Amino acid sequence: MTHEDIDRKVSKILSADEVVAAFQSQSLLFEKFISMARSPDEPEVIKTMLRETIGIAIKLTGAELGSLILIDSDGLVVDSILSRGEVSPENSSTLIKSVLKEGLAGWVMRHRKIGLVHDTAKDDRWLIFPDQPYMARSALALPIISNEMLLGVLTLLHPRPHHFTKKIVELINITVNQVALVLENVYFFNNLNDSLQSLGKANKQIEAYSQALDQELEKCRQIQKDFLPKRLPQLDNWYMEEFFFPASRVSGDFYDAFLLPGGYTGLVIGDVCDKGVGSALFMALFRSLLRIFAGEAQLSRSLVDTKSQTVGGTIETGSIRKYNQVEAIRAVALTNDYIAQEHSEMCMFATLFFGVLDPKNGRLIYVSGGHETVFIIDQNGIREELPATGPAVGLHPQAQFKYKQIQLKPGDILFSYTDGVIDARSPDEERFTRKRLSALLSQPVSSAFELMERIGTQLFSHIGKAQQEDDITMLTLQRKIP
Repeated sequence: MTHEDIDRKVSKILSADEVVAAFQSQSLLFEKFISMARSPDEPEVIKTMLRETIGIAIKLTGAELGSLILIDSDGLVVDSILSRGEVSPENSSTLIKSVLKEGLAGWVMRHRKIGLVHDTAKDDRWLIFPDQPYMARSALALPIISNEMLLGVLTLLHPRPHHFTKKIVELINITVNQVALVLENVYFFNNLNDSLQSLGKANKQIEAYSQALDQELEKCRQIQKDFLPKRLPQLDNWYMEEFFFPASRVSGDFYDAFLLPGGYTGLVIGDVCDKGVGSALFMALFRSLLRIFAGEAQLSRSLVDTKSQTVGGTIETGSIRKYNQVEAIRAVALTNDYIAQEHSEMCMFATLFFGVLDPKNGRLIYVSGGHETVFIIDQNGIREELPATGPAVGLHPQAQFKYKQIQLKPGDILFSYTDGVIDARSPDEERFTRKRLSALLSQPVSSAFELMERIGTQLFSHIGKAQQEDDITMLTLQRKIP
């Protein structure tokens, strides 16, 4: 039955004054609820609501005493006020269990119907306790239901039989329907308050965790920064320029330049797969392994095949070979084997360009493991392109990497970069593209610094206010003109 049906039915039984009195009582109940709902003390709000509900019900029906039991969705008692007044928690629990099992309130709870007892002496639903301080002869119990959920049972008592008439039942039933709505909102507001308090605590915990994580990321950034060269080597007759702009605090990109035995210089630019802290850790590992393996002068096994110009394989030898550029380039194969064998479960790899330069004559031996094309630029633009000579490093153990040789002439610029350059997006999601990069590289340029400045300006003008999605790294080497 809807509230409209109840209102129509009630209007046929009650006088206008009685209907007004009922709705005035409801309004009073709502006003008290609004003031109490702001209280942070949920138990006190509930208890006060119980007392107010009983008081209004007694006033409307002329009853002398009343009790109210609240029930949760599992049918468990969450609070109560008994007609006999304050009793100990133990006695209260015993009384409520008995009433809900054998008494009128239990009958109402099971049947979800109004329980009207005209004479308690003649109705088996009425349970009499030996120490009962009050003799009731009339009893009325009503289920408090909202959205088919039983919220509680209201019981009213009077010392005379037949006190609760049909008119009284209808009158109090109006209020009980509104009590259900009020109680439901009390639960809602207090649960919302609990949720907001829990959310506040959670936010504080998240904020503390975020600050701790922020500090750890800053430490990671500083550690990673220490793995990158603080300054590039100063070589006679050579210029080096770098550009490193990570997308976040930690980066998977790296570059390096370091001196090697025999007067050679190692040059590296790389890009570890994935992003975040994991990539940053592997970036440090790749960088360290390349430095270590490139600096070794004696071989426990030869990884160099000069006939096929490859590095990699398992040619066992006990001989000691003279350190040279080709021997240094074996670092790529050794790094590959270590990563692929020791960290295969992580599926981490890197694309990288590793070159070993003889600064005296401009001879460069290099391996490009799945990396972006490296360009040789002269005064007229792109003179030569250096594509990949092998797979990405760390994917497969015993992988073979071809090594190649080029001659850098006076004025030549070797330009290397990571894919963050050509994949950079504009606010309109347009990529920078290799075509744009090639166009910039094809224009005449006098120095590596000028080239880097030109590309950087165009690149960040293209990105504009768009979010940088990937690390941007560039490394150049230029042979001076005598």
